[in-house]
Amino acid sequence: MTETTATFLTQEAYDRLKEELAYLSGDGRTEIANKIEAARLEGDLRENGGYHAAKEEQGKMEARIRQLTALLERATVGEAPPDDGIAEPGMIVTIELFGEDETFLMGSREIGEHTDLPVYSEKSAMGAAINGRRVGEEVTYNAPNGKQITVKIKGARPYDG
Repeated sequence: MTETTATFLTQEAYDRLKEELAYLSGDGRTEIANKIEAARLEGDLRENGGYHAAKEEQGKMEARIRQLTALLERATVGEAPPDDGIAEPGMIVTIELFGEDETFLMGSREIGEHTDLPVYSEKSAMGAAINGRRVGEEVTYNAPNGKQITVKIKGARPYDG
């Protein structure tokens, strides 16, 4: 596995997501199966809103289980990256964008659950452009709308949350 496909998670975030996965895979599945069965017993399934809602909830839950499984399998867990001024997952990055400073956490939204900082993925257009770049560097990237955007990296420090 290469570092570009791995997702950085703090130990706390990893443990929290692993606990969520265990619940969804166990008790969560049992609860939704019981809801579906109870709704099924109400009669005609074609017009049974409770049944369809429970099936939709089951689909969303199964998607979340797949998402968590994939995330945890490829996660890099541990300490934040070194404080070396390089923008990378697990860092709080400050950039200059359109003349304004913007500070965000770079990485998976899962690690930023307990912070007020916005979280930008290293896989996004901007994240991919600045990933591995040093403080002081400018980089131009193509935004999803096709426009070229130039950003300057003004700061990068480890996230300790």
